[in-house]
Amino acid sequence: MKFFVDTADVEAIRELHDLGMVDGVTTNPSLILKSGRDILEVTREICSFVSGPVSAEVVGLKADEMIAEGRKLAEIAPNIAVKVPLTWDGLKACKILSDEGKMVNVTLCFSANQALIAAKAGATFISPFIGRLDDINLDGLELISDIRQIYDNYGFETQILAASIRTANHVTQCALIGADVMTAPPSVIKALAAHVLTDKGIDQFMKDWAKTGQKIL
Repeated sequence: MKFFVDTADVEAIRELHDLGMVDGVTTNPSLILKSGRDILEVTREICSFVSGPVSAEVVGLKADEMIAEGRKLAEIAPNIAVKVPLTWDGLKACKILSDEGKMVNVTLCFSANQALIAAKAGATFISPFIGRLDDINLDGLELISDIRQIYDNYGFETQILAASIRTANHVTQCALIGADVMTAPPSVIKALAAHVLTDKGIDQFMKDWAKTGQKIL
């Protein structure tokens, strides 16, 4: 499973990138706001060292606006994935942009039917939101499973990009289900290394090592 990092914080991306944990990046208007930077500037900087897909989101609501904005964003770098919402206008924009050879990430997916129709429109990535479904007492992971089965049934090449991931368990389950990609904040990716028994084991080793009176360096 590919790891995308969901942030516009360049330093946080660099840290994970240096560890080989970054196969791509996803951003959205909220993350751009949090970064406090110009969308074109920060996206260009991210693309300067991340070779995988970097999602940059349009903000227009009509198809013609999304297409124009998508073309502008795609000029930043060849690895830009234009991010459009899963609306009828978003699907129109997806079809045009994908036909032009641009990567398109269709976002805010909350149903299997939405994922099906996005694949038909030529989406490179579909972004189902797990955490937001969980928030309203629906099973976000079940949606990932349903989309996986549908795409496999018909050979769709659209990649499942599991989004709104909030816990390490979300990552585990997405990997077991067979999501192609997961995108998560840096804090969630770092949390994958954590385990209480690892901490307990290190603590015991350090206590025992101190009793030896030895040094390695």
